[in-house]
Amino acid sequence: MRDFSKIVSKVMQAEANVYKGNSVGLVRLWAHECHRTYLDRLILPEDVAKYMEFMNNACKEFSDIKPEVIFAEPLIFTNFVSTSKGHEAAYLNVKDMDDLKAVLEQKLADYNDQIATMDLVLFSIACEHITRICRIIETPFGNALLVGVGGSGKQSLSKLSAFILQQDVFRIVVTSNYSKNDLKLDIQTAFMKAGVVGQPTLFILTDSQIPKDEFLVYFNDILSAGYIPELFAKDELDGIFSKIRSEAKSNGIPDTPNDLFAFFVEKIRKNLHMALCFSPVGDAFRFRARMFSALINCTSIDWFHEWPEDALVGVA
Repeated sequence: MRDFSKIVSKVMQAEANVYKGNSVGLVRLWAHECHRTYLDRLILPEDVAKYMEFMNNACKEFSDIKPEVIFAEPLIFTNFVSTSKGHEAAYLNVKDMDDLKAVLEQKLADYNDQIATMDLVLFSIACEHITRICRIIETPFGNALLVGVGGSGKQSLSKLSAFILQQDVFRIVVTSNYSKNDLKLDIQTAFMKAGVVGQPTLFILTDSQIPKDEFLVYFNDILSAGYIPELFAKDELDGIFSKIRSEAKSNGIPDTPNDLFAFFVEKIRKNLHMALCFSPVGDAFRFRARMFSALINCTSIDWFHEWPEDALVGVA
């Protein structure tokens, strides 16, 4: 039910006037959201084949549209391509991969000018990963689980995706004596930025930044509930409430501690997104996925598979 609601919510975010009288475009949008919600989680060829069998059976409901039209590549929808061309944001199908690549190369050039030099080769698979990450983190309460071996581009593409969506990147610096208290202070900083200032923020976390599995208790709470119990002391919460009181009042929120706290958590969930960059190598990922269910249940997964030949040639 959670996965189905993701599809519905994303389809409902599309501009109605764009799809009025465009039944093919609307069906392709539905197919794209199904791919991103279900297909992206699958890794075995037989599972992919079974999924496509379900999709082809479902497409029989659209008797006037052929499956090859529905699934014609590129089946990629984005908001940022339209805005990069000076138009209003609209969740539209990418015309072709060359068009998408041109937009992303310009975004990368802007990133290198404004932030720091990041030497990336934007081959087709990398472009697709960026569109998937952007789709996840621009959605309210959207969090990404990026799974791939080291060096596959998870962190770099996450940083570029955040830049495209004008989100700040937040990271923790783990040292040999980094403790749970240090982590709580860092999370407080991220919560203040997202919940008080209201700055859209992407919290990038790698498995190398988790020296102890007990740290994942906090991230499990963030993913599942949007907040960590007893993270702030009472006097700290009072200070937070004083900073958001006027904004809450303008939104019709009653001036009570419980309502102000709920408003604060809602802002955090809306503005703070997680990008968990994990490696599937070894047993750590499997163990953590079993122990902390929100890592799987409360994220959208993007698998970083082996690079294709064109990617290897481009990087070389």
